[in-house]
Order: sequence, then structure tokens, then C-alpha cells
Amino acid sequence: MAKLNKTELQAALDSLPGWTLENEKLHRNYAFVDFVHAFGFMATSAIAIEAMEHHPEWSNVWNKVVIDLTTHDAGGITSKDILLANKLEAIAQKLLG
Repeated sequence: MAKLNKTELQAALDSLPGWTLENEKLHRNYAFVDFVHAFGFMATSAIAIEAMEHHPEWSNVWNKVVIDLTTHDAGGITSKDILLANKLEAIAQKLLG
């Protein structure tokens, strides 16, 4: 899988509200109403993540979840990261809304 070029990466970022580029990774901070919602997001996301066999770098402290996405085998951000970011965003919006 090939890394996205700068134009492709910018187009992807433009379509992913709240996602940024940080340390050459797709980055997102979520703040849920409480720990249960944050953990629910992670547990629900784990199913999609495992199905894709593409695991994020993420952490959780109380109501916050921090996510970084990159495709280590490709040495950067690929379409696989964009696909996962979109799936994570859809799951998060159900819990944030």
C-alpha cells in the first residue's frame, strides 16, 4: 500500500473534520461526556479495527480518547488510515451527538 501524496493527504484532511496532521500521522482528540462514552467508543471501534487488521495508536484518560493513525509498513499515511478515520468518526459522532 502506497503512502498518500501531499495533495491526496490534504483532500483527505479536508473531508475529515477535527482530524489534523501531527508528527506525520493522522491525529484526532475526542472528548466524550464521560468515561463510559469514551470507553464505549473504544470498545465499539475495536470491532471495526480488528476487522480491518489496522490498529491505531490510541490512549484514553477519563472522557478523552487520543488517536494517531499511520501505516507502519508503508512508512506513512495511506488510504487504509483514511478509511479507518472515517469509520472512527462515524462511531464517535453517534456517541458525541
